[in-house]
Amino acid sequence: MTYELLIQHQGAVMLPPVVESVSIEWERQGQPGKLTADIVKTPGLSFQEGDPCRFSVDGTPIFYGFVFEKARKGSMDQVITITVYDQLYYLKNKDTYVYSNKTAAAVIRMIAEDFQLNVGALADTGYTIASRVEDNKTLFDIIQTALDETLKATSQMYVLYDDVGKLTLKNIGDMKLGLLVDNETAGDFDYKTSIASQTYDKVKLSYENKDTGKREIFIAQDGSSINQWGVLQYYEKIDSTANAKAMADALLSLYNTKTRTLKLKDVLGDVRVRAGTMLVVMLGLGDMNLSSYLMVEQVKHTFSNEQHVMDLNMRGGTFVA
Repeated sequence: MTYELLIQHQGAVMLPPVVESVSIEWERQGQPGKLTADIVKTPGLSFQEGDPCRFSVDGTPIFYGFVFEKARKGSMDQVITITVYDQLYYLKNKDTYVYSNKTAAAVIRMIAEDFQLNVGALADTGYTIASRVEDNKTLFDIIQTALDETLKATSQMYVLYDDVGKLTLKNIGDMKLGLLVDNETAGDFDYKTSIASQTYDKVKLSYENKDTGKREIFIAQDGSSINQWGVLQYYEKIDSTANAKAMADALLSLYNTKTRTLKLKDVLGDVRVRAGTMLVVMLGLGDMNLSSYLMVEQVKHTFSNEQHVMDLNMRGGTFVA
């Protein structure tokens, strides 16, 4: 395996030597892709914050972003630690948007145009959001709200990521890899079960009817789970009664179960794996034998000494990150 890190500064392209390792971190929502590396300060190496950076493995680019941080230690004055973020970093900006009759994909295109972000392939999310007022919200939150509304209405989950410099939106059903993680390909794992978070056995949706002055309530609940766990209520105010009961039923189906967390460590690396990717996991976990597709919620790739390993936080079914 060979990898190279290129930095462009004022038209010049530099290939700085990497001291030990390069790491890339991706999360499924709310965070930009992040690359960190220790590079050697060689004669002629000159770059600044904001300069574009590209990382390739075996000649294939897998990360493109911009230098945001440079750091040095006095004891290692010839080594510079750089932090590079992809263009999703700019979704940390805050703004106010009022929109109507847009799909989540259309919301992404609107924001990308306003903030001069490069757009690649965006899946047709189908569901049209009637209207939203997003006041003083991060662009991440505005987009995620649109994706969440789509999930509630259609039960379809979409993942937004930066694909080597282009915003990309995919349905998780299109992100399956024929990659198996088991005891032979994973170095270790951490596993936990819980009902302390993201478990709800009662869903209550509330709509303020301005015409009648009354509040309309839509409830879905599971009596057997309530008897076992007590009332764990999910409550949300909604803007419309359209499909409200179906939405409550869908939320109950999603959350009415104990959660499991699974973190896989030192898995044999594959550059195709990013947050949102679906992998087959086959492991004995004590209370269950797992053999199913799970989604990668977070991934950290580490490239060092011509080796590549991954740490993965998995999600799917009763598994949450």
